Parts: sequence; C-alpha cells; structure tokens
Amino acid sequence: MLAPQTSVPSSRTRKESLVSDSNSTARKTTGRSDALTNAVPPTGLVMLSIFSVQLGAAIAKTLFDDLGPGGTVFLRISFAAVVLLLLWRPKLGGYARSEYLVAVVFGLALAAMNFSMYLALDRIPLGIAVTLEFVGPLGVAVAGSRRMLDLLWVVLAAAGILLLAPLGVFGQSNLDPIGVLFALTAGLFWASYILLSAGTGSVFPGGTGLVISLCVGTVVLLPIGISSGGYALLDPWLLLAGFGLAMLSSAIPYSLEMEALRKVPARVFGVLMSLEPAVATLLGFVVLGERLGPKSIAAILLVTAAAAGASRFGKQAPAG
Repeated sequence: MLAPQTSVPSSRTRKESLVSDSNSTARKTTGRSDALTNAVPPTGLVMLSIFSVQLGAAIAKTLFDDLGPGGTVFLRISFAAVVLLLLWRPKLGGYARSEYLVAVVFGLALAAMNFSMYLALDRIPLGIAVTLEFVGPLGVAVAGSRRMLDLLWVVLAAAGILLLAPLGVFGQSNLDPIGVLFALTAGLFWASYILLSAGTGSVFPGGTGLVISLCVGTVVLLPIGISSGGYALLDPWLLLAGFGLAMLSSAIPYSLEMEALRKVPARVFGVLMSLEPAVATLLGFVVLGERLGPKSIAAILLVTAAAAGASRFGKQAPAG
C-alpha cells in the first residue's frame, strides 16, 4: 500500500500512483534506475520527486502562451498515458462494465483535477496554487476525526487560506479570485481522486486502472486541447516539451516515489511531501520569476505545517 489516506499524499500520487500495487509496479518502473535509487537515500528520492513534479509544473506554465492550459494539460496526460501503457503493458480486457465504470469516473476526476490546476497556474503564482490545492488532501486526512490535535491542522490551514483569500482579509490581496477558485477546485478534485483511488485499486491490479483512467482523461481532454492549442499541437518542439513535461510530472517522480515508499514509513513520506508548496514557491521564483510577499510566504508556511502535522500525527489507518 502507498501512503494511507490519513497522510497527505503528493501532488502526483494524487494523480498517478495511489491506485497501484507498490511492490509489483515498483519493480517494473524502477528496474532500470537501480544505480540511482541505491546511491540516493530514500528521503533524497522523495525530494527529487518533489523537485521533478514542481519543475514540470513550472515548465508547463511557460507553454501556456503557445498551447494554453488546455493544450498543455492534454499533451501531459496523453504522453503519460502512452508512456505508462508501453511501460506496464497492462491487460485491459476481461473486466465487467461496472468495473470499467469505476476507472472511467477515476479518469474524469484525474482530468478535471489537472485541468483545474493548469487554469489556476495561468492566473496565480505556482507556490500559491500548490498551497491552495493542498486543502483537498488535507481535508481527506482529517475528515471525520474528532481529535483536538486534528482540529489544530484545520485551523492552521484555514488561517493560511484566509491570508491568501482575495477578499481583503488581513489586508488587500492582488491574487486573481478566479485563479484562487480554480486552485481550490483542483484541491476538491484531488480529494475526490484520493477517495476514488481505493475503489480503482481494488478492482484493477498493478497500474491497469491508472492506464485506463489516463486514456479516459486523454479522450476527455482532446477537444479542450485542440481548441486551446490548435495547430501548435503539431509543432515538433512543443510536442517534445509536452513529452518532457509528462516525464517530469509522471514517470520520473512515480518511479522515485515507489522506490522511496519501499524504504520509509508512509508517515515520513507524507511529511516530506508536505514540502511541495515550499519547493513550488522556490521554483516559481527561479524558473518563472514569481516573487511572493510576506503574507503569501506566511500562508504557505501555515498550510505546510498543517499538512506535515496531519501526516506525522494522523490516526493510523488499519492495515489492509
């Protein structure tokens, strides 16, 4: 099993890796990278995974002028589907219609989550978008809890959201309210993704359910991608960039996370993944030149602390 639902999952595990059997799939996806995974400690693998994902998000934002958010997310999801289909070669036949329906709904959530996030990135800084999106998995992590400690994480996260709210709370905010709404919507779909992942993983072995969901996402995003990217989708350089984006945001971090999860406890993994907003903020500054004010930095620290606390001190899910 990967990180339990009481831990705050990564922004990629949200999208790609929560549905798979970590042991069998890790052997397939990391077999060619043993030298790296043996040389780097598991905590380093997690940090490399975070860096890869957020670098991919930063690069995606640079493609919006040519492809738009719709064209960019279409290339990312479609290339990821092709790569993982070739890598895993899953058996897609022999399932009931109701079982395929589970994977279809999962794919719809995946497509909506990614598209909402890219729409948010088009309007607000990367670090802030990732911070707002983290509200989704954090909500799943503490949902239904009656412990006072879990209430603390909710209060910290809520304080961070209020600092970022473009409503004049704690001073004026220059954030685009539509961008904030898209980021929160992405977090909502992330929470849905986490909840749907359990059903998909229980029906399909290994990465089969993920491959089906990525194919569904590709089909759903096709008209959006064409209307947004147009003829730019045929540009060889942009196609190459889309392939690199899929590798940075999907294949590479997935492999690194799978190897790390074989060596570190899920809670430690969840705490490390809580650093994503901070890494996103750093890469947003380095790659995109996005500068954040003290209020935004404070909000990111509050949400990061809430996510780390929920992962570290969350009630342990029953083994299963």
